Parts: sequence; C-alpha cells; structure tokens
Amino acid sequence: MGIAQRRKSRSLALQALYQWQLSGSNVSQIEAEFSVDNDMAKVDVTYFRELLRGIPKHLSDLNSQIEPFLDRPVQDVDPIEMILLRMGTYEMQHRVDVPYRVVINEAVELAKKFGGTDGHKYINSVLDKLALRLRAEETRGKHRK
Repeated sequence: MGIAQRRKSRSLALQALYQWQLSGSNVSQIEAEFSVDNDMAKVDVTYFRELLRGIPKHLSDLNSQIEPFLDRPVQDVDPIEMILLRMGTYEMQHRVDVPYRVVINEAVELAKKFGGTDGHKYINSVLDKLALRLRAEETRGKHRK
C-alpha cells in the first residue's frame, strides 16, 4: 500500500474513532458503516481496521502513556486531539515499521485539517515527548528538551 492509501486510512480511522467516542456505538458497526459510506478502494483497509480496533482495545494503556505529557486532564483535551494522540501513541507502540517522524507528521497534518486552531502544535509537542520514551533507540541523538 502506498503513502496516499495509508494517509486516507488514518483520516478515516480518526473520523470513525470520533464517531465511536461520541456515540459509544460498537466498533464493528462503525467499521461496517464506513466500509459502505466510503470508497475503500483508495484506503489501506487493513491499517484502517487495525487503528479502529486496536485503539479501543488498548485505550487505558494508551491513555496512561499519554497522560504524563498532558498539561490538563484527559477529559479536558479536545476530542479530536485526544484521538490523534491515541493514534500516534498506538502507532509508535505497535507499528515500529512506521518511523516516528512519519507518525508525528501524519498526526499533525490531521490536526491541521480536523482539529482546533493550534491543536497541531499541541499534538506535535506531546507526540515528540512520547517518541523519546517509546522510540528511544530511533530518537537517540535527537536533541532532548
């Protein structure tokens, strides 16, 4: 799968996870709806499914990884930003084949598209700090803040 398909899968996963978070609907039901409502031929469907199923499955672990780097309680973080932080954290933990810089960049770009005015800066800051912990080997030599 190419970069464009992977990017589209992240975008759809963000939207599906947002729906899951707001509605409390079953992930399988949301996945089925997205498969019908979107042109999945242009999507890395396997990656979309992994994010959509994996993030709710690992939710408490993801939150515990993120929380030390937040400047406010989880419930006070914008819902889109929180989903993007969870997606980025999930990818750093479970998709070591994706370079951490790509994970951060993709989350920042989605924040610019779907998030608040300066949300992308917050996403970048938190994921950058998380990368130092979760991808220590890969970030070695990167300037520590």
